Amino acid sequence: MPIVKADLEACQGYANCVVGAEDVFDLDDDGNVVVLRAEIDEADRARVETAAKSCPVSALRLEDS
Repeated sequence: MPIVKADLEACQGYANCVVGAEDVFDLDDDGNVVVLRAEIDEADRARVETAAKSCPVSALRLEDS
């Protein structure tokens, strides 16, 4: 099962990830990414991976558990 990892120090709040997968990513009041669901169903992998790769500062990645 894929796991979402976020580098909070790298995040700059572009919110591309939120646009691509609003059920997985959100932004907090400071504009940093919040991972709403760390474990991703295999059926959602492609969509969430695309959203993570859309981050201009590469603050997100998926890892296999």
